[in-house]
Amino acid sequence: MKMLINVPETVVADALRGMAAAHAELTVDVENRVVVRKDAPVAGKVGLVSGGGSGHEPLHGGFVGPGMLSAACPGEVFTSPVPDQMVRAAAAVDSGAGVLFIVKNYTGDVLNFDMAAELAEDEGVQVAKVLVNDDVAVTDSLYTAGRRGTGATLFVEKIAGAAAEEGQPLERVEALAKQVNENSRSFGVALSAVTTPAKGSPTFDLPAGELELGIGIHGEPGRERRAMMTSGEIAEFAVGAILDDLTPRNPVLVLVNGMGATPLLELYGFNAEVQRVLGERGVPVARVLVGNYVTSLDMAGASVTLCQVDEELLRLWDAPVSTPGLRWGM
Repeated sequence: MKMLINVPETVVADALRGMAAAHAELTVDVENRVVVRKDAPVAGKVGLVSGGGSGHEPLHGGFVGPGMLSAACPGEVFTSPVPDQMVRAAAAVDSGAGVLFIVKNYTGDVLNFDMAAELAEDEGVQVAKVLVNDDVAVTDSLYTAGRRGTGATLFVEKIAGAAAEEGQPLERVEALAKQVNENSRSFGVALSAVTTPAKGSPTFDLPAGELELGIGIHGEPGRERRAMMTSGEIAEFAVGAILDDLTPRNPVLVLVNGMGATPLLELYGFNAEVQRVLGERGVPVARVLVGNYVTSLDMAGASVTLCQVDEELLRLWDAPVSTPGLRWGM
């Protein structure tokens, strides 16, 4: 496989050096693997810290900035960051108002963020945590106990980030983050396998003419494999799986997310089918976001995330945000 890299061993460090050169509004510590908004800590503001394995960009480093994360900790490709990174990030963003850890439900992330929370609290930082576990495809997988954390991470980081930017207290920011997670569901589909720099070849076998329904963002298996389906058929399956698990009483935010190698031409066409299915199911749509946000390196495919929102959550979603990966209202 051809990749635009030097050597696999320096992929993450090289990306962080490039990020630092492109975004002067961020402080990028390449050696310690921490990305922090340059004005941190902000007086009276709750700090938001997230992180996870690299390979899912712009998640998480691309979501650092006003209105979203205060800091992010990138691990090696598809590998959890270590507690020292998280403790360093918490210390960098803590203004005395506390820090919220936003953790995707992958075993390594959960264990390391738990350890980091204990270490940070030993150093006098008040820490709260929210676990994102929105994937309805499978329960338990190669990386998780319980449901995987996927596209809803973006909703949690954006809405909690807006609340923190307003100066809301830690307990309220934590409650809003948990509310978003509880009201979000996701389902992903892979059209091709993922290739990691270290392996240099597809990490699993997905024959030509087949797709994987319910894939994870590391290429974990889903519910089943089928012969290739049309965009409309995939939308019906994915949205149906979500609505089997979530009965929205309010309008929903919709994220149609590319897995890394799917062009916007296809994603917008897929979104048209998702909107058709939601309309047929009588689900009102408040806002729509289409693009590559929670990716899996070079995997072709897409995921759908729905989050039912009330007036407060929608107001926080619409609030200004200025990050490398998400920007509006500024």
